[in-house]
Amino acid sequence: QVQLVESGGGLVQPGESLRLSCAASGSGFSINVMGWYRQAPGKERELVATITTGGWTNYEDSVKGRFTISRDNAKNTMYLQMNSLKFEDTAVYHCAAARFDIRTPDYWGQGTQVTVSS
Repeated sequence: QVQLVESGGGLVQPGESLRLSCAASGSGFSINVMGWYRQAPGKERELVATITTGGWTNYEDSVKGRFTISRDNAKNTMYLQMNSLKFEDTAVYHCAAARFDIRTPDYWGQGTQVTVSS
């Protein structure tokens, strides 16, 4: 089993930045791809950023140029640097990990709240 624990959420004003972290622990399966999902109240969960073990990244259109996903394989930790935050970025952010396809994750974190408000 793999456990994922997020941290770094909080309350910020529009235009400010936050960095989320996702620490992975445990063993049993090889994780090849990780990602960040978010779910805002009344909206469907969406995949906002993906990163593979090899470093390939992909972003949802609304966060391109503002969010940066990265991972430290030695520390089994993934990050999401969020800059120029907007009201519409408010959501619970979950990290996810998969052996094969991040669209069908094998593991989920419990989530961390990000609130952008003036």
